[in-house]
Amino acid sequence: MKWFTDWGRKFSSFNRNVKLFIIGNALIQIGMGVFMVMYNLYIRELGMPETVSGKVISMTAMASAIMLVPAGFLSDKFGRKWMIVGGAVLTVTTLFYRGIAVAETPIITAAFLTGLFMAFVQVSGIPFLAENSSPAERVTLFSVNFAVVTIANVAGSFFGGVIADVLETVMKISTTEAIRYSLLCGAAIFTAGLLPFFKLQEKNAKEEKAAPLLSDGGKIDQLEDRLKRNLIVIFHFSFANLLIGFGSGLVVPYLNLYFANRFDATNSYIGFVLSMGSAMTAVAAMIGPALSKKIGKVRALILFQMLSIPFLLLTAYTTSLMLASLGFLLRQALMNAGNPIQSAVAMEVVSDKYKGLANSMNQMVFNLGWATMGPIATGLVVAQGAYWGYAFAFTITAGLYIVSSIYYYFIFGRRKLSGE
Repeated sequence: MKWFTDWGRKFSSFNRNVKLFIIGNALIQIGMGVFMVMYNLYIRELGMPETVSGKVISMTAMASAIMLVPAGFLSDKFGRKWMIVGGAVLTVTTLFYRGIAVAETPIITAAFLTGLFMAFVQVSGIPFLAENSSPAERVTLFSVNFAVVTIANVAGSFFGGVIADVLETVMKISTTEAIRYSLLCGAAIFTAGLLPFFKLQEKNAKEEKAAPLLSDGGKIDQLEDRLKRNLIVIFHFSFANLLIGFGSGLVVPYLNLYFANRFDATNSYIGFVLSMGSAMTAVAAMIGPALSKKIGKVRALILFQMLSIPFLLLTAYTTSLMLASLGFLLRQALMNAGNPIQSAVAMEVVSDKYKGLANSMNQMVFNLGWATMGPIATGLVVAQGAYWGYAFAFTITAGLYIVSSIYYYFIFGRRKLSGE
């Protein structure tokens, strides 16, 4: 209770803008959580092949990858609030449409538009929080925000599956109709998240001096600090995140299909285990600030990533549903617990003028990884079957995570960063 009280006190210390954003973001993430769990199953119930799910995920990610950098520039130029509000309003219209679409082309087109519009929300959130907080509180703030989002995904993932199963069992409607109503409920919850966003106040942040990247203390002229240095840092962050995106894109979008195809799990069980993964991620994210204070931000991030790999491989090769669930839960928690730490480091070493660009580049390359790997992941399963297809995909992901961690260590871990 003391632990929860401490975190509640930290949340109360944030300013009004931060609280409103976190509340609104939680609601829209509940809605997105329903879609993440149920939409692949909806496509399957419509009688479409799994390659359609791959196309939907790839097109959503590709649209985000295309739009994130322009959205980052617009966010830096015109402010965060209306990028967030406008993107969320347009996104929810596509979600309602996707809940009723039944043909392949409209489904894929709507998924593309979802990724396009959601990019404005994704790219503006972290800079908005950074502008409404001090450097000293950002790791804690990003961890709280990340934990709230993952808890929201718990609710969305769990209730999405439960609503569908209850409607099918109690109301005696078809599986397809039950999942459709579940998706429409998710879109309605997303809509409720717009209300706090409209109450946000735009804030003109004072320019912060970015933390020095180099350990030798050498002087960097003003022009280099404003452009070249920031672009170099953004490139390194983006490349490491691209590798993570490639690996993540092979397995994460298809975890619901993994449990359904390999173990014939029910919708409720899939929703439950995916929601538990989000819950464990939230707990791990709250531990992140304490760990980063002890061993440093970069080391904490790398440690989380490396510890997740054995559990990823367990999930890849086990034939036990319980072991697969355990491996998934621990991998999910450890791998994602470093996300708020990475955001804090990125916002720390990049000047305010380029925060939107840095965040958009990181998310763009991550989405590019998802867009690229979608057809490969589904192709592996179609060609190799439910066991070896997923085993190969998970193993490749483990290799990419290792390479990314090594790269991140040599680029950032051996250089002096602020707060390390």
